[in-house]
Amino acid sequence: MPLIDGSTADLKELVSAARAWHDGTALDGIRRVAPFVHLTGRIETPDPDPALMAESEWQGLRREADELEYVWRDTHRDLIETAYAEPALRALYPFTSHWALRFSVTTRPNLTVVGPHLAVGSDGLYGVGTSIASSDLGRFATAREAVAAAVRHLPSGLGPVTLGV
Repeated sequence: MPLIDGSTADLKELVSAARAWHDGTALDGIRRVAPFVHLTGRIETPDPDPALMAESEWQGLRREADELEYVWRDTHRDLIETAYAEPALRALYPFTSHWALRFSVTTRPNLTVVGPHLAVGSDGLYGVGTSIASSDLGRFATAREAVAAAVRHLPSGLGPVTLGV
């Protein structure tokens, strides 16, 4: 889970960022020392709070979707935003794999995957499936329809997110 990213051709800047990280500098301090650094929006938590970690991951996914430069940026962003707006999904820990939005009842590092995945196909349709390469639960014209289908296929009785230790 990257908390920062970025690139630079200046090795001195890279060393400055690494030194600041090593010395325990807060993320915003690393950004000041190494201007090439981009904060991913994920948080540092001294005492891990699973609900806060899930919200942080949602915010990171939303930011990443908004910054995409790919052709399907708008459809992917719509999918992330629509899923985030759904309380049943927002209560889960989100993650992506192979451009599919997935959900867990535990945080990283040991995810406990639940429910279907959501993805945007090359045809612009939104797929809902039980495995990464499948849209076996349906293909939909809108993110809203796909998210509604995913919620219908969530197991009942999901509790709050817990630490995946």
